[in-house]
Amino acid sequence: MTAAVPPVGNLLREWRQRRRLSQLDLACEAEISTRHLSFLETGRSLPSREMLLRLAEQLDVPIRERNVLLLSAGYAPVYSENTLGDPALDTARKAIDLMLESQKPYPAFALDRHWRIMASNGAIPQLYAGVAASLLQPPINALRLTLHPEGLAPQIANLVEWRAHLLARLRRQIQVTADPTLTELLRELSGYPLPGGASAHSAANESAVAVPFKIHTEAGLLSFFSMTTIFGTPLDITLSELALEFFLPIDAATVEAVRALAA
Repeated sequence: MTAAVPPVGNLLREWRQRRRLSQLDLACEAEISTRHLSFLETGRSLPSREMLLRLAEQLDVPIRERNVLLLSAGYAPVYSENTLGDPALDTARKAIDLMLESQKPYPAFALDRHWRIMASNGAIPQLYAGVAASLLQPPINALRLTLHPEGLAPQIANLVEWRAHLLARLRRQIQVTADPTLTELLRELSGYPLPGGASAHSAANESAVAVPFKIHTEAGLLSFFSMTTIFGTPLDITLSELALEFFLPIDAATVEAVRALAA
């Protein structure tokens, strides 16, 4: 890594402020004095490796950024980063493939931190009829594919509601990670046009238990709700940033239509 890394004290202060914690709040949670924390943030003291990891844990710093904190303080990174094809992640990849395949005939995807599709079970290929070829070129971004006017957007029956749901998720992710790539993606997606006369602010269906994803297909209207699964205790950066997205049928009509499409 050749890029300049800010002083570790500056990074700690930025993460604390991002989490909306006072020095007293963080000091109490980390069981240190506010004086000690102040010295660490101003650079008057250098945190030990153990102290830095303790503060990162209390601040819920993503493990990719914990490596940055360690480098900034002069310590070696402790978290590895492998691709899904690396032998080190072979067991995890087999588990991912098993979960995706078990979801058939309903769609399921493995998404990285930037919403790129890393794996899919290939269910309901009919969903992508009419989608611009450029949006289906790897690496496919799931949010762009869904909300782009040449993507799935024209087929989504509740586009305004689903768009608001996805953008809210993306904003929360940016708050947690401060990832500039996601910030730029949010700016792009927010600029996509809405159906004529639609407002960006849509009232949710108060009787629903989850925000539905409703899409028109050759077999009729399909209605799903989504469920996200993540690895619980990852020590690898790739696994920590991976999310498995499952789409499950809301009603009997969707079950029958999907079975017909699969057949």
